[in-house]
Amino acid sequence: MKVLKISPAGLDAMIEEWNKVHVVYVPAMEKQAAASPDWAPGWCRLDSSSIALTFPLPIGPTPASVKTFFFPQPETLLTYTLENNHPDKGLMREPERSRDMQVVLGVRPCDARSVLLNNLPYQEDQFFQANRQRTALVGFSCDQTLSTCFCTRMGGSPLDSEGLDLALSRTEDGFLIEVCSEKGEALVADLELAPAPESDISALAARRNAGGNPSATELDSLKGSELGTLYDAPLWQSLGEACINCGACTFICPTCYCFDIQDEVVRGQGRRIRYWDSCMFPLYSLHTSGHNPRGQKVQRTRNRFLHKLKYFPDRFGPFSCVGCGRCVQDCPVNIDIREVMDDLIHLTAVE
Repeated sequence: MKVLKISPAGLDAMIEEWNKVHVVYVPAMEKQAAASPDWAPGWCRLDSSSIALTFPLPIGPTPASVKTFFFPQPETLLTYTLENNHPDKGLMREPERSRDMQVVLGVRPCDARSVLLNNLPYQEDQFFQANRQRTALVGFSCDQTLSTCFCTRMGGSPLDSEGLDLALSRTEDGFLIEVCSEKGEALVADLELAPAPESDISALAARRNAGGNPSATELDSLKGSELGTLYDAPLWQSLGEACINCGACTFICPTCYCFDIQDEVVRGQGRRIRYWDSCMFPLYSLHTSGHNPRGQKVQRTRNRFLHKLKYFPDRFGPFSCVGCGRCVQDCPVNIDIREVMDDLIHLTAVE
């Protein structure tokens, strides 16, 4: 892997160069208007007059994940007309899609890893893949973490480069830039950047080795356990009673990817859209017959945790959680997935 070195001033200049030829997004400094063309939930387009490093990079993960760049909220899949005199009445067409490269700057390692996890069930989803192809992720390692962060427990690291196109790590006098993909290579190809000194590369490797993720081994015991035997455990009842089904945990989660599809028609012009949905809502699993296999809160709460810790790993391998801690921060009734995992580890050990 190519590793380069850049000064803070050089980083500013590099970002300004990107902004001349690409659409560059950074974490939003303030709440944006939903109708703004330069807006994505929690992110804003870098203004050409901005100084690059004035964008806020909070401790821990950004308030909103990068999920919105791969699953836009909403996303138009097809368009059509219902005008009676139109020769193409009822004919559905795919809308023209932007192919311009968008650079998302300020991505944390946990969010970059979430893109790889979401790619597993959506390998054949043309919309997800098209969005991924035109999106470059430029991340910064976490020098500090929040009390709610637990990426190491999920097999990640605050210093990971996995899933990023460029991974930046702070040094005493600048930044190391790890070039992790062809898209990352293209971003630095025309820039005169010096190779990083071996001393800095060795120091970064030492920090990564010192961090480790010992608790991930403990959590891996869940993969070999029979969580199905806990399907009717009292744990789910107590969690279900506490949950208010607001869906906040699923919307802010970078690895929750449930969606619904609806048609909207305005003045004879229609579009078929895909938008975020939540398995915590009773309507999500409601059949047209009126039957609802998850009509009770306890059923939906249990499904959410078992999906992340059993169903997804059974099918794809890794847990469907990167340990960003957003759900821990934002749950209004203080349901903590770390405590749920601890309870499950204890219960499976007792079983």
